[in-house]
Amino acid sequence: MASLLPHRLHHRLHQRLRRLPLRTRLVAGFAAVMAVVLAAGGAFIFWRVDYALDRRVNSDLRVASAQLLPLVQTDGSIPGDDPDDGAALSQHQVLDASGQVLAAGAAIGSAPLLPSSVVQAALAGPVYFDVGSPLPLHDRPLRLYAVPVGGPPGSPSPSGSAGSAGSAAVLVVATSRAASDEALRELLAQLALVGLATLVLTTVVGDRLASAALRPVERYRTQAHAVAAGEPDVRLDVPADRDDEVTRLGHTLNDMLTALDAAMARERRFVQDASHELRTPLTLLRTRVELARRRPRTREELGEVLAELDVDLRELQALAQQLLDLSTAAPPPSTPTDLAVVVDEVARLSGGGADSLPPTWKTTIHDDARPAPVLVGERALRQGLFNLLGNAARHGGPHVQVCLYLAGPGVVALSVSDDGAGMAADFLPTALLRFARAGEARERPGSGLGLSVVDQLVSAVGGELRLCSRGAHHRAIERFAVPCTHPDEGTWVTVVLPLASS
Repeated sequence: MASLLPHRLHHRLHQRLRRLPLRTRLVAGFAAVMAVVLAAGGAFIFWRVDYALDRRVNSDLRVASAQLLPLVQTDGSIPGDDPDDGAALSQHQVLDASGQVLAAGAAIGSAPLLPSSVVQAALAGPVYFDVGSPLPLHDRPLRLYAVPVGGPPGSPSPSGSAGSAGSAAVLVVATSRAASDEALRELLAQLALVGLATLVLTTVVGDRLASAALRPVERYRTQAHAVAAGEPDVRLDVPADRDDEVTRLGHTLNDMLTALDAAMARERRFVQDASHELRTPLTLLRTRVELARRRPRTREELGEVLAELDVDLRELQALAQQLLDLSTAAPPPSTPTDLAVVVDEVARLSGGGADSLPPTWKTTIHDDARPAPVLVGERALRQGLFNLLGNAARHGGPHVQVCLYLAGPGVVALSVSDDGAGMAADFLPTALLRFARAGEARERPGSGLGLSVVDQLVSAVGGELRLCSRGAHHRAIERFAVPCTHPDEGTWVTVVLPLASS
């Protein structure tokens, strides 16, 4: 249970930090990094100054030790040393092997300054030892340098002189660290003051920079709130003279808003057109039902009424299916489908009197179009071909032809043509819109969605749909440099699809 507490505390702290505004988190992170950098820089400067001062003090101690060490007698006395002279740079103590003071300068006193463990280490070689520290304050900060007696500094003392009690074994030279400690404390205070001022200044500057950088984002948020509230044609105010991450985000959001507005306009138009198209068959159904209920009907009359209602219901069913096909787009399959096989299967229905298809049609598949692998589902291909054949049956002439051929390198074309009156040239650009119907076609059955379904299917797989009638040609999207090679008479609907790579 105890091991879960740090994890829970960390999770709670993380959750609280995530609730903070982005600007606060940026400034806090910047301040934390600056604090670490300033602390590391101040620590390095302090260490370098402390190292330089210690090096100077140690050098003075070694010089004083080299001067006094040859003069130390066995009993610890130094000939010519004045015990009352306290003005000397370095003061000394002479210790025996047990740490007892045998002789000492007047300024340093006779009280032992070295612990016994340091004395034992000094018997083997020179040792530095500090009394007190810069922080907290000490009334008598000293730097001690202890060397063994009986040899040059750095060499072990002879066993004879270091082993007997009461004989000189260790020379201790001392100097005051008051001036250097005071300098270190002053340096530490200045570093802390400068570091704190620098941290505050950089944090304020970082806050201003973060505020300036996030100001466009806040402006975008306000304008996006207006878009979410339903205000039309609102675009983000993106400066034209800047090119950074925020402005690129603004341009991307503006492009997205334009696409959303276009999609919403299409959906509104679709809903309006669908409501208009559904109103007519529903009104007709209701009228026929009311007429049938006005007087008693014979069995034969009721059969005629039900047959009429069945026709209207079939049209409603077809319209609902086409609306569903427009609203859902299946992703392309991972394996290709042979379009020639699908055309062969549909060709077998010719002459069978299939519902909504021409009574008969002629199918031609060129040898170079076998096989014709395309990344379109089999059901979608069959549905698209049925829509083109149904459109030709309702609005075209009696002679309908289906032709599959290789239109170019890596491109196959499927055309459905008839010899009817065709469409006017000015109607071709709008023939692919949902519920678009020419004036003379409104008296015939249909909803005006067949070509829209095919166009959506073909565009989704990177294909191209062409409408050609009465010598006029129209491309929904021009993707392939494939010319039209058919006659100008009649109406030709051509689907150009890229072949799947083997």
